[in-house]
Amino acid sequence: MKLENEFQPIREWAAEKGILAQSTIKKQFEKLMEEVEETRTAIKNENLEELKDGIGDCVVVLTNMAALAGMTIEDSINSAYEVISKRKGKMINGKFVKEN
Repeated sequence: MKLENEFQPIREWAAEKGILAQSTIKKQFEKLMEEVEETRTAIKNENLEELKDGIGDCVVVLTNMAALAGMTIEDSINSAYEVISKRKGKMINGKFVKEN
């Protein structure tokens, strides 16, 4: 798996809205925490439509954070996947716990 430029429309939207020119990673992190809280509420309320929206909003903000840091979200995902694809571990109480 290798992502290349799938999130470019998000970066273009963020540039058009002034997010990439006028925001900071810190401000976008604060926005991410707002979106995570909305996602948590959707899970609590078992609202799949709001959950879908919350996950998407988080991805948008993460895309913006990566761009503000001078990288792409695709590179971040590819880098993480390269590591986790080789990771060994097991499921414990619904969570994957990696071996040390």
